[in-house]
Amino acid sequence: MMADNIEHVISYYVLFQKFHSPALGGFAVIAHWVPFLTLSVYTGSLTQRFDPRRMIQLGMLLFMGVSVAWGVLFATDTLTPRLAQGLLVVHGIAGVLWTPTSQILLHDIVAPDQLPSAVRLNATARYLGILFGPAVGATLFLGFLGPAKGIFLNALIYLPMLLWLWRAPYGPAFRRDGEAHAPVLRGFRDIFATFARIGAHPTLWSMTALAGGASMLIGQAYQPQMPEFARDLGHGNPGPAYQAVLNADAAGALFGAFILEGGNLLRPAPRTAMVLAMLWCCAMAAFSQTTLYPLALALLFAAGFLELSFNASAQTLVQLAAPAHLRGPIIGVFSMASLGLRCVSGLTVGVLGGLIGVHRSLAVAAAALLGLTAVLLALSWRSTGAAHPVRGG
Repeated sequence: MMADNIEHVISYYVLFQKFHSPALGGFAVIAHWVPFLTLSVYTGSLTQRFDPRRMIQLGMLLFMGVSVAWGVLFATDTLTPRLAQGLLVVHGIAGVLWTPTSQILLHDIVAPDQLPSAVRLNATARYLGILFGPAVGATLFLGFLGPAKGIFLNALIYLPMLLWLWRAPYGPAFRRDGEAHAPVLRGFRDIFATFARIGAHPTLWSMTALAGGASMLIGQAYQPQMPEFARDLGHGNPGPAYQAVLNADAAGALFGAFILEGGNLLRPAPRTAMVLAMLWCCAMAAFSQTTLYPLALALLFAAGFLELSFNASAQTLVQLAAPAHLRGPIIGVFSMASLGLRCVSGLTVGVLGGLIGVHRSLAVAAAALLGLTAVLLALSWRSTGAAHPVRGG
């Protein structure tokens, strides 16, 4: 994750400085997440049938190749919008090979009663990468290496994961009898059947809808626009203040992970996840409108804490509720919603931002998500009331 985010920081900054295009930043989000939208369900099904270690290794190799390609284009000054778009698409394909796969691999590593903690720790590792990636990326970019040499070096960071997976004692050969295979998804009919199973389970559909709405409307679409937010806050040049804007939400998420894990707080529950998501919307909307640098950092820190909290809760609830023989496809659907729909946020924040400004587009997206989450919360209360009617005196 650190290597992934180093690449984002260096490539997004070079793209912004060279082309000054919010629309290209929006395309970066779309290209990164469309593979999750189209391939996550199939990836989840295949991971439960085949060796997840090899699928993750293939993703690592693609990540390394993209970093090397960026370096060549930077060094030769031959980067064009079309070439950048192609590399962003390949990067997205690499992500879909390892992100849903790693979630299913957790079940090979820990027992069911340890799964909530494992999901939270896995999210912590993700945010550690998000936290240190921008710092390391900016250091390499600003240091004597420059963007080309820095991103060449970045390709080597994937090697430890690649090598560890070669002999890691997990996967189908190490599973108990009856857990090695999942139904084969042969087409859209099987995918729709998986949707139907999710729709029949209140926790599965509500958490999938929550994660999908958050990804579709906001996701991570504000990250490629951070250079513009930082510039408007008066700290757009690379340096400690610029790095602080990049790192604030990741630092909040990391703080939240340690607090929640250390104190075993906020046990996963659907309504808790929804309330945390609504608070996240408020923090993002306030950040989009503030012109005060310290307040912007505080709001991003709070947003990171809230985002990790509700995302980890939703993911844990889905993994615990999914039947073992359908775990792969169901986690694939959840990944499609929570990650794949982020491609739409490239439109709601990035492309729309090119028309009305990224400050307004982020505020509009946060308000829309707040309304959607409020509807989900109301439906949750209504379903509980129907199941447990109040008896009058």
